[in-house]
Amino acid sequence: MSAPSETELSELTNLIRQWSKSLGFADVGFSDLQLAHHKPAFEQWLEAGYHGTMSFLERNGELRFQPELLHPNTVSIISVRMDYLPHDARFASDLDDPAQAYISRYAVGRDYHKVMRKRLKQLADKIQHYCGDHFGEPSDGRPFVDSAPVLERPVAEKAGLGWVGKHSLLLNNDAGSWFFLGELMINLPLPVNEIRAVNQCGDCVACLKICPTNAIVKPYVVDANRCISYLTIEHDGAIDQELRPLIGNRIYGCDDCQLICPWNRQAEPTDEPDYQHRPVWQHHDLVTLMSWDETTFLNNTAGSPIRRIGYERWQRNIAIALGNGPSSEAALAILKQQRGHVSELVDEHIDWALAQLQQPPAPSRKTARLVRAIRTGLPRDAD
Repeated sequence: MSAPSETELSELTNLIRQWSKSLGFADVGFSDLQLAHHKPAFEQWLEAGYHGTMSFLERNGELRFQPELLHPNTVSIISVRMDYLPHDARFASDLDDPAQAYISRYAVGRDYHKVMRKRLKQLADKIQHYCGDHFGEPSDGRPFVDSAPVLERPVAEKAGLGWVGKHSLLLNNDAGSWFFLGELMINLPLPVNEIRAVNQCGDCVACLKICPTNAIVKPYVVDANRCISYLTIEHDGAIDQELRPLIGNRIYGCDDCQLICPWNRQAEPTDEPDYQHRPVWQHHDLVTLMSWDETTFLNNTAGSPIRRIGYERWQRNIAIALGNGPSSEAALAILKQQRGHVSELVDEHIDWALAQLQQPPAPSRKTARLVRAIRTGLPRDAD
């Protein structure tokens, strides 16, 4: 490949922005590979054991801080943002009704890994063909979507897409935090973004205070062992009994720190069809979901990120939610019916739920406060 001039690279970045928009990405930025300064904080986080059972985070450490080792010849990284907040999000109603399941808003549509990887591959193809036509040789790019040791949030921050908030998620002035991130590592010295977003969290600690399990141990540090998203998605064993009542009706993920964040009042729902509510998640009472056999679970979660937790964790999570909900004949009957059908792990949580339903707990003060905040603070249909 003949070395393109600065002017030619600048023209290419403008084209990349246009192509990215046409592919459904809400924003795009360009980063260099200098990430070594993030290593001490990451290692301290690991040493504290805040990664829980996610042992994969202990491996391939050098690749996180030297992207050129992950994809040889990488010179720069294209970082993209894709908004996912669905229309009719119904935050408050799902949290306020303990008989209904709460599913993180990112998971009510199609699996974002599939959507974004396909779009990034299309972007890589466009760049490759352009370089072949204009520079005499195709470019070499590799897309990543939460699928390799990539520091996606620090990269996105360097690329000018936002700043890392106190809940450890990336925040953007226009979109809050309701978006996915993806990366395209490429062998082109693209002009990097010189303007960085200013951290605008200020003195706000709403996300720390609202977390049901106090998983945000201090600003910018999350203990996965207590995080409901980790517990319901990544963790494959028994969930500590002290944490079960705090999970409430959240059966897949948790959005509380995002729901309370003032910056998310700026976010607009996406028109991306792949991220809208699937019909199966429009009405999801816990008793019905618990009654699914494994075949029904697999059929209803085809193409959904929920499928990856598997049937056992699905049953475990719903058992906890039922135990936190109102005592009813239907709830007691389905728990007893499902006992002995999946595994000892599920039975343990079913037994706990049955015991809980003898004296159903009142909704936690944090959940009630969050619901009130959503209803009064978010300018969209929350009910």
